[in-house]
Amino acid sequence: MALRAGVEAGVLAGALRARPGIGRVDVDGGFLRIAVACPGELAADIVAEGERYGCGEVRPFSWPDRPRTFDNPGFRVRYAYARAAAVGRRARDVGVRPGRPDGLERREELALLALLGELPGRARQGALPRYLVRLADGFHDVYERCPALPQGGEKPGAVHAARVTLAEAARVALSNGLKLIGETPRERL
Repeated sequence: MALRAGVEAGVLAGALRARPGIGRVDVDGGFLRIAVACPGELAADIVAEGERYGCGEVRPFSWPDRPRTFDNPGFRVRYAYARAAAVGRRARDVGVRPGRPDGLERREELALLALLGELPGRARQGALPRYLVRLADGFHDVYERCPALPQGGEKPGAVHAARVTLAEAARVALSNGLKLIGETPRERL
């Protein structure tokens, strides 16, 4: 839905409320606060779009390859991609299949979903490298605090399946973003 000058926020909010997937729209001081019904559905949509998600014109950019520490933004982005790819490999090894993403409720998961939704807009701007660093940092937070795979004697459950889907969405977005700056994503560093 396109925004047009002169359209009242209340009118736009009413139109948005009628759209599928919109949970709530609040108007506050002329601004809209939009909540989707199931934020996790974005992850499933990104996985379904695959290489088409966030497509745009390639704008070459490069970070140094070294040092391979979190002080290097390029390393953080590349490592996030490698970690996301590893989640998928390990999930297959232990029999955790991607699942419905409606169980994604933790603060870190919702923050990552919000970042994932920004890729199409960022791909059309010069801000893509900075965005990729934010996306990578968001994925690292989820990876560290919200394990996609069962730990210890824990049995795989719906939350693990949802997190595998989220990791795959992050992998797709990071892969596409890296390609947009002219880098080939690597699953191993």
